[in-house]
Amino acid sequence: MSYIPNTDADRAVMLKAIGVKNMDGLFRDVPEALRYPELKLPPPVSEMEALRELREISEYNVDLEHAPCFLGAGAYRHFVPSVVGHVIGRSEFYTAYTPYQPEISQGTLQSIFEYQSMICALTGMDVANASHYDGATALAEAVLMAVSVSRGKRRKVVLSAGVHPEYRAVVHTYTQGMALTIVGEGADPLATEVLADMIDADTACVIVQNPNFLGYLEDPAALRTLADAAHSKGALFVVSADPISLGLFSPPADYGADIVCGEGQALGGGLNFGGPYLGFFACKQQYVHKMAGRIVGQTVDRHGQRGFVLTLSAREQHIRREKATSNICSNEALMALAAAVYLAAMGKTGLRKVAELCYHKAHYAAQRLSALPGYQLLSQKPFFKEFALRCPRPVDEINEYLLDEWGIIGGYDLGKDYPGLANTMLICVTEMNTKEEIDLLVEALAPDYFPRADEEGAPDMEEAA
Repeated sequence: MSYIPNTDADRAVMLKAIGVKNMDGLFRDVPEALRYPELKLPPPVSEMEALRELREISEYNVDLEHAPCFLGAGAYRHFVPSVVGHVIGRSEFYTAYTPYQPEISQGTLQSIFEYQSMICALTGMDVANASHYDGATALAEAVLMAVSVSRGKRRKVVLSAGVHPEYRAVVHTYTQGMALTIVGEGADPLATEVLADMIDADTACVIVQNPNFLGYLEDPAALRTLADAAHSKGALFVVSADPISLGLFSPPADYGADIVCGEGQALGGGLNFGGPYLGFFACKQQYVHKMAGRIVGQTVDRHGQRGFVLTLSAREQHIRREKATSNICSNEALMALAAAVYLAAMGKTGLRKVAELCYHKAHYAAQRLSALPGYQLLSQKPFFKEFALRCPRPVDEINEYLLDEWGIIGGYDLGKDYPGLANTMLICVTEMNTKEEIDLLVEALAPDYFPRADEEGAPDMEEAA
């Protein structure tokens, strides 16, 4: 039992304050017959027997160690080297909080500094921080930062429909009450070039995702043109990126990004039932004073030795709360450390290899699946590790069949977020998916096992379109 240091006199005072004579009065609204129900528990067993029964129950769960998975949509199953868990499991890291006192926090500060340096190398940006909850909140903070850069004078945000739907929802949540105008979400998610016509002198930022939520890669030249259009009107260009893809493709800095953010879960974070995750955030040097979160800098002490400190904290919430760009107050240093260990363990060559495996395996899956009767790719645009596949039946029906009959976790139903993409599945393939798993998915969806809808009298995909 937890010890609650309330004396009888304390309890009497509290009961009197709420107008109750005794403890029983607190439960008078609960029917007497239900106040102390009989707990019909099984007979007692030993710890060994209880653990055995719990293990048997756990085997009913579906987990990714026993089931092929083709579900992504923002949370991805990548290999996590064992060293990541060993390092972040050390007590000096997982029990540490914000390192306000540099004289006793050099290890934590250095790990954050190394993480920031790696994110800058990946994105091509000048500076990075380490304090955002996830990719969605990092994107919302990018909007707040862009508005702040314009000193609040610009009140329009051009937001691509190709950005993760949940990220867009968080942007709306963060900015409610700010009288911002958000446009672009009703446009074709595969046609980012149309966003240029929406940019005007009131635009604070233009936001795209690359690869976009449908998995497709945007043409760097087209993005550069869009960035130039934004800059010509004085707006910032924001890119939400997949960090694994940056091991293979051009960094956003190469096509004009001012702010780069995204979800860092893929960098050694695992899936973990939805968290904790990590929002990475980087920008150009000229905007660093408007960047939220904690930033670690490198300096020297009075003996000339290298040291690390929190820097640019004057605009942080704990110093200037009412004037801060953001009031975010979580320390994501442990997940940043996981990302840093992952990147250090993989190295430049290893990260590129992971990206190449994702790319080639996804394209193999796309080629095999689109050859099946009734299935076709949504677009011929290049993609990274996810692609949209038109299906002959509702996606939830296909996924139920895959799980029940084949033990396969299928893809994401794009019709949930895009009405025009009913019966379209977003399929994700990473380095963790073997060729055998991909071939099993193809076999499961082959007509011999899963007949086309039109064979049962229902309209096929082409007729429905």
